[in-house]
Amino acid sequence: MLYFMAVQHDGSPQPTDDELQVMFDRVGRVNDEMQSAGIWVFAGGLGPPDDSTVVRVTDGRTTITDGPFAETKEQLGGFWVIRVPDLDAALAWAGKCTEACGAPVEVRPFDEASQD
Repeated sequence: MLYFMAVQHDGSPQPTDDELQVMFDRVGRVNDEMQSAGIWVFAGGLGPPDDSTVVRVTDGRTTITDGPFAETKEQLGGFWVIRVPDLDAALAWAGKCTEACGAPVEVRPFDEASQD
């Protein structure tokens, strides 16, 4: 099954460059482990929510606005897509990911139509 593992960024102050490097190294090791295990599909980090652009269509009219759609403290900061046999396996990997990146990780299965 495919699982989306979303890193939740809560808007806390940005870590120092040294702290970021340590986090990047830990995440790199988990990414390498996922690739070696054959479960890696795709992953990526995202820029800050303030750099986002939202596109909407209402009554046939397209509008484009700056910033995140939802005004909330938690925003998507990055993600992994993995292919594992079940939720228990996805949760085990999410535990490694949250430890590596130092942020909560939400695990969500892809719907049945998205599975290969």
